[in-house]
Amino acid sequence: MALESNIPSGPLAQKWDKHKFDIKLVNPANKRKFDVIVVGSGLAGASAAATLGELGYKVKCFCYQDSPRRAHSIAAQGGINAAKNYQNDGDSVHRLFYDTIKGGDFRAREANVYRLAQVSVNIIDQCVAQGVPFAREYGGLLSNRSFGGAQVSRTFYARGQTGQQLLLGAYSALCRQIGMGTVKMYPRTEMLDVVVIDGHAKGIIVRDLVSGEISSHAADAVVLATGGYGNVFFLSTNAKGCNATAIWRAYKKGAYLANPCYTQIHPTCIPVSGEHQSKLTLMSESLRNDGRVWVPKKKEDCDKAPGSIAEDDRDYYLERKYPSYGNLAPRDISSRAAKEACDQGRGVGPGKLGVYLDFADAIKRLGLNVIRERYGNLFDMYEKITGENAYQVPMRIYPAVHYTMGGTWVDYNLMSTLPGLFVLGEANFSDHGANRLGASALMQGLADGYFVLPYTIGNYFASSKQAKPSSSHAEFKRAEEEVRKFTQRLLSIKGKRTPTSLHRELGKLLWEKCGMGRNAAGLKEALKRIPELREEFWKTVNVTGEAMEFNQALEYAGRVADFMEFGELMCLDALDRNESCGGHFREEFQTPDGEAARNDEKYAYVAAWEFRGQNQAPVMHKETLEYTEVHMSTRSYK
Repeated sequence: MALESNIPSGPLAQKWDKHKFDIKLVNPANKRKFDVIVVGSGLAGASAAATLGELGYKVKCFCYQDSPRRAHSIAAQGGINAAKNYQNDGDSVHRLFYDTIKGGDFRAREANVYRLAQVSVNIIDQCVAQGVPFAREYGGLLSNRSFGGAQVSRTFYARGQTGQQLLLGAYSALCRQIGMGTVKMYPRTEMLDVVVIDGHAKGIIVRDLVSGEISSHAADAVVLATGGYGNVFFLSTNAKGCNATAIWRAYKKGAYLANPCYTQIHPTCIPVSGEHQSKLTLMSESLRNDGRVWVPKKKEDCDKAPGSIAEDDRDYYLERKYPSYGNLAPRDISSRAAKEACDQGRGVGPGKLGVYLDFADAIKRLGLNVIRERYGNLFDMYEKITGENAYQVPMRIYPAVHYTMGGTWVDYNLMSTLPGLFVLGEANFSDHGANRLGASALMQGLADGYFVLPYTIGNYFASSKQAKPSSSHAEFKRAEEEVRKFTQRLLSIKGKRTPTSLHRELGKLLWEKCGMGRNAAGLKEALKRIPELREEFWKTVNVTGEAMEFNQALEYAGRVADFMEFGELMCLDALDRNESCGGHFREEFQTPDGEAARNDEKYAYVAAWEFRGQNQAPVMHKETLEYTEVHMSTRSYK
């Protein structure tokens, strides 16, 4: 199957406006005739469901949380980018577009990224109208701060709670549609399969997480907005419930997965403290506006109190290595630099896997109250977790898995290779290439949900002329039976190992072999071990409880089963890409000074993987990346 990206013709800056005019529309009265399923209620899902409901479509929205407000989007801290240029510092739509393309190490689709930069300005207006309490200057104008990979201030924020406030805005819009009857909400419900009829996605199979009941829901189109797969590593900054099940089950029904090896390691997280941990905690990238990252120059100083180490004995390594961007170098570069310092034996804290993030200079320059006003909730959270007061001593931070740039392959219309299946936000691959810049995830989620999908889904309805689906169709019954068999298989094993222990082992393997640094030998080891571990899972896992009841062990085991397969594809993709780019750092391919060495001649493409059947090797398809407005160059932040 050839990959059709469906990028419109014409100049880059005019493609989206031209496309909106050229695509087919659905008459307002006819929109009521179409049913849409939205899976996920974070920023992408809630904004999509609310907007589609506002347009007149009949929407069902599903989430596994007890409320849409508990979607993981709520955990985003630092801000959201938009090319408003309120600071008059040289920003523009084109600069945001270029920064995003460059930040992704020239591995993103040019047309999608330009559209993202274009609609970014509309997102802020939408959210302000909803009452999102963005930070403001003394005179009342919206405030901005800087984020990694940019030399302008374009990030809008609400202290360290930006994701929460944006989600409450989207939730208010969603609740309005629920009240008007255009959206029906299904909380505590997990999607377990996509139903395909005549080659089109026509519904989903779900499990009620309270009663255990499995049921079918039919629709004219299905929208997945289910987030990323970072929890395949076991330890990540993601909420424990985040999983890859929706996109993985869709992959098995014909939706290609693109660039699964592109995972983002965030440089600013609280270090691992022991084997007891089940997740890690993010410290916002915004802290690097005022915090300075350093380690001792000498190994023998690592056990000293940070305040006793003289200024001349400190290595502010980001400022030294990347003077143009300093502490706001992009995430992949900053993470590798922290790893390098710790690998040299200059790490701090327990286990020596940490570096300092120091606010002493900022407090001296701006005053304690200003720092507290900007980051107070983050400092409070840090103290609750570590018992240390970061106003008095430097924070200790270390990189951790945070975001995934890979995901379901989608075309310009956000439709996957399975017609009728649209994928939004972090669940798709489209906008960030091999590395996402800070404050761009919220931008993409809301762009997809508020401003892109509402246009493109109508074009699908007007063009495809599909018959109205029904959940009584034989395909729904067959899919339901497959889900029940899968569930019973998990419950029947009665082995000796918990899903958690198996997941932890998989995550540790992936972190060591396919984490911040990868190499061919390690990836081959992982590809040998993962099938063995998967076989152990299906022989030794112990899932307690019953199918027809509230059973979190069963939920978790199903997600881990998918991770056992997904992890293998991730390593396969990493092994196939013999270059370093962004978050994919192959140790064999680096410059003399340790930076990523791309191979544009051979690897300037999107790798989209097709499922060919259980125990069969997947097939890789290539979408060539072509640039008309930018030229691929060596990414430098020095």
